[in-house]
Amino acid sequence: MTEITDTTPLSTAGSTPDGDIKWVRSASDVSRLVNDGSQGRANARIVVGIALGGIFLDAYDLGALAFGIKDITREFNLTPAGTGMVASAITFGAIVGALLGGYLTDKIGRYRVFMADMVFFVVAAIACALAPNEYVLAGARFVMGLGVGIDLPVAMAFLSEFARLKGPGNKASSVAMWCPTWYAAISVSYLLVLFFYAVLPESHSDWLWRLILGFGAVPALVIIAIRSRYMSESPVWAANQGNLKEAASILRQSYNINAHVPQDALTQPAPVVNKAKWSNYLNLFRGIYLRRTTLATLLSVVSSFAYNAVAFGLPVIISSFFVQSMLTTILISLALNLLFAFVGGLLAVRYVPRFGAWRMSLAGYACQLVALLGLALIGRPEGASEGVLAVAMLALFLFGQGFGPGAHTMTFASLSYPTSLRGVGVGLNQTLMRSSSTLSLFLFPLLVASLDTAVFWVIALAPFIGLASLLAIRWEPSGYDVDAEDYR
Repeated sequence: MTEITDTTPLSTAGSTPDGDIKWVRSASDVSRLVNDGSQGRANARIVVGIALGGIFLDAYDLGALAFGIKDITREFNLTPAGTGMVASAITFGAIVGALLGGYLTDKIGRYRVFMADMVFFVVAAIACALAPNEYVLAGARFVMGLGVGIDLPVAMAFLSEFARLKGPGNKASSVAMWCPTWYAAISVSYLLVLFFYAVLPESHSDWLWRLILGFGAVPALVIIAIRSRYMSESPVWAANQGNLKEAASILRQSYNINAHVPQDALTQPAPVVNKAKWSNYLNLFRGIYLRRTTLATLLSVVSSFAYNAVAFGLPVIISSFFVQSMLTTILISLALNLLFAFVGGLLAVRYVPRFGAWRMSLAGYACQLVALLGLALIGRPEGASEGVLAVAMLALFLFGQGFGPGAHTMTFASLSYPTSLRGVGVGLNQTLMRSSSTLSLFLFPLLVASLDTAVFWVIALAPFIGLASLLAIRWEPSGYDVDAEDYR
């Protein structure tokens, strides 16, 4: 074989990989080696874990604000519209951030974007804790939304591109990991609320929402430190940019794959695969991608609308069902998220390689539709039996969200497009999803004020549309080599 040529000497590329040399002559070779997944992945597993950091912070903020919104409303004397403004400000920022982040993820690379977006979380969390009025609070949450919007496309790209194609731990399974991570973060926020609620003197109870929102800066700083040590560029993206030497170096360090570029492959520079540009957003609506984009968008929009209304309003819903203390509301919310949403998310990760994202999403939407219709029929519970049944319906909704659309909307968004379009694909999906979130978070206080528990009839339209969309467009992204579409 021809002479080995690399940018990073083996002595400095981490531990020397075992096994035969794998020759890299094109971007498709790099994609094939990642998809094969037969070698140990070393730091790649850590990278997948780190990729979930921004998702953790996004969910943490939602859960924290859900408990703090009543105190914020009282402290700043907010109208329902003002409450909606504060609640939805983060999603307005995420709409802008997702479009920008999707393009930058494809343009300048996963690593550079990933290392920068955590700064938004740190600055915004501190500003939220110190906010003197609702306008500063809403502005800080908008900045946090920018970070969330930028982070999601690059996080999904990493989860998609640092996993093998088929079998346990495949791409669909790795992407679905965002779901239990989300619910774990929600549960952590509930535990922190419980902790601060227990230790704060009653005279300082108005500090609770400031402490839990400001605490978000702590994990953000930890994530920055960890990312700076373990993160590397996606090898598939690097290869698509024509940099086979960098891709081979990443494969050695992160995958323990003894990858090298032969000298004869370097005599002519490797071509750039589908160069990143703003017009790539239009490509999502052309050819084979039109059906995929339509399905991924519909699933994300309706899932986000229903989940945000129920999850954000969960403490309010529970407290309206039962005349209970703040402590009881926290404990019931925590139990529902851990026992049903979180467990459902773990089942999604475990079983999507076997059943696929389409079937699991279909089953999840069916559970949600039954749950929301049940809540609408129960209305405001009268007596303990109806109260228990109402909580059971909330549990069914969260369980269906966990193993169904909650996990796999990101699968459809991330794995419907090859590497060259993945950033803009997730960016567009997140922009539209966040628009739905904004509408949901803004309208929920207004709808509850006018409809009370009859609001569940409105929310039930979301899983119905999700079911209809899946039955109309039968697209299964799990186990399909979508990255190969870049090389045809």
